[in-house]
Amino acid sequence: MGWGDPDRIFYRLCWGLSLGMVFLVIGIGITLFWGSLPSLKAFGWHFLVGRIWDPVNEKFGALPFLVGTLITSFGALILTLPFALSSGIFLAEYAPPRVADGLSTVIDLLAGIPSVIYGLWALFYLVPLVRWVEMKLGVIPFGLGLPTASLVLAVMILPYAASIIREVLRMVPHELKEAAYGLGATRWEVIRGVSIPYGLSGIVAGLLLSLGRALGETMAVTMVIGNRSEMPRSPWDLANTMASVIANEFTEASKDIHLSALIEIGLLLFLITLGVNILARIIILRLQVR
Repeated sequence: MGWGDPDRIFYRLCWGLSLGMVFLVIGIGITLFWGSLPSLKAFGWHFLVGRIWDPVNEKFGALPFLVGTLITSFGALILTLPFALSSGIFLAEYAPPRVADGLSTVIDLLAGIPSVIYGLWALFYLVPLVRWVEMKLGVIPFGLGLPTASLVLAVMILPYAASIIREVLRMVPHELKEAAYGLGATRWEVIRGVSIPYGLSGIVAGLLLSLGRALGETMAVTMVIGNRSEMPRSPWDLANTMASVIANEFTEASKDIHLSALIEIGLLLFLITLGVNILARIIILRLQVR
């Protein structure tokens, strides 16, 4: 097999591109770490547990943004889980082909809507709805805050999760289903006992991929979370996420230590996203049908 063989050329091209992506990730991590060095030297581990974010007095703690990011992201994942699972099951198992194709196209189109459009929609529709709920519950009716951010994130990641779950369930071998039907199982029993267990690793992968999308979302969250750099005291509070504080303050950071602190928040977000992806890979390997 020589250099002129197409298979050999394609193999080397794919290998080079894959290696380039690995070096790209490493380069991003090194760049963020280098930019974070002044903040790392000045604050150390206190940066992760500090609750005060005061650029004027050069006091920086990332804990409020870390908590805000985790609350909104996992809240969105919990909210979207039943809808994504039910829509994926319906499209893969119950819907007629024409209906499934039409709905799948709509769901795929939802994934391509820019985040700023979701943010505007949330401002005009979700904020009044959440404010009405807060008034009924007797809490301060901000309308903005953690619940609104979680809701808009849930809507944004729903197409990703539903599409992946749909495709995973469609990949279940028909032989397994036919065998279950031959034993007298109903359609729901086949879904519960065959399809979902067989595709569990793919379903988990889709959900974790959606979680990664929620962790890094910036514009829509920035528009509805309230942008208050304090530790949330209740699920209804105004807050900030790591991505939103970077978007709000990066262009206005006039001091080197402030800029370095924002880059360190970016490094922290990068490591969390990387950790979620590694965790997803581990879970997929453990849940994979052998």
